[in-house]
Amino acid sequence: MRKMASIRKIDSIRPIEGADAIECAVVGGWTVVVKKDEYQVGDLAVYCEIDSWIPTELAPFLSKGKEPREFEGVKGERLKTIKLRGQLSQGLLLPLNKDTVEWNEGDDVTEFLGIKKWEMTIPAQLAGQVKGNFPTEIPKTDQERVQNLVEAIKAAGDCGLQFEVTEKLEGSSMTVYRIRGEFGVCSRNLDLKRDENNTFWKVAIEEDIDAQMMAVDPYWDFAIQGELIGPGIQGNIYKLSKPEFHVFDVYNIQTGMYLKPEARRALVERMGLKHVPVITSEFKLNHNVDQLLTIAEYKSELADTEREGIVFKQVDGGMTFKAISNKYLLGQK
Repeated sequence: MRKMASIRKIDSIRPIEGADAIECAVVGGWTVVVKKDEYQVGDLAVYCEIDSWIPTELAPFLSKGKEPREFEGVKGERLKTIKLRGQLSQGLLLPLNKDTVEWNEGDDVTEFLGIKKWEMTIPAQLAGQVKGNFPTEIPKTDQERVQNLVEAIKAAGDCGLQFEVTEKLEGSSMTVYRIRGEFGVCSRNLDLKRDENNTFWKVAIEEDIDAQMMAVDPYWDFAIQGELIGPGIQGNIYKLSKPEFHVFDVYNIQTGMYLKPEARRALVERMGLKHVPVITSEFKLNHNVDQLLTIAEYKSELADTEREGIVFKQVDGGMTFKAISNKYLLGQK
């Protein structure tokens, strides 16, 4: 699970040109604007990632004197990517309180602090009727952000590892599966009852995905995961007239492993499904985090709009991560 709040070390402090009261703290691959002299290099602090929902009692200043918003019954604010005095600031640093608990670098304090991961409200046509929780046999779709993998990125580059790079689409995560002969459709977090008015199910039915999976192997338990994009989903930045399902992963439930990129692409083509745009199938990872974030900033392959970012998957299986475009994040409302 993604650590929305964790104990992190301040790697460096740098000044912000023209600013006397604030400076920039660097934590891994993240940059955060803080009050001048509030932290020193080597200090441990609580780092909260962007998209964290911060309860008001932890940081009342985030509401800027206004009535705090509410998410899942908790009053507070969402952390977004912003610029202050021209400096990119992503996340929030809070002083480490050792009065009650002794914390160590890397500890996850998300639950302890009552912090939640902010997610956009699901529209009615996507919510559907709940059949049950997301199947335990299948991993949920999520990738670690590149800013949290500074050392791992360097090590992968030193080893000469190659990666598939695909576009990260702005939409809603969708999973279809066959388990013990049963076909199912899931949103990001829930298994949904069959409902032709629900967009997830409607697309699965229209594309006849159950029959397609049966045709591959009626006795194979596997899941297909991808992004549902189109009208009523996020901002429909691709200006589509109808929903589309674009595959980014195939999970072999029987072996507990994802198909490697080349095998996945071949299977998706065989089934006649849409794949997320592939930027390159052989990317040598000899770049640092800042360079990868720069590469993420580009136009979408699907429309004349800024892409959300890119996803890296090791060609021979293993390491995966995402780089979200800061240009895209700064353009979010």
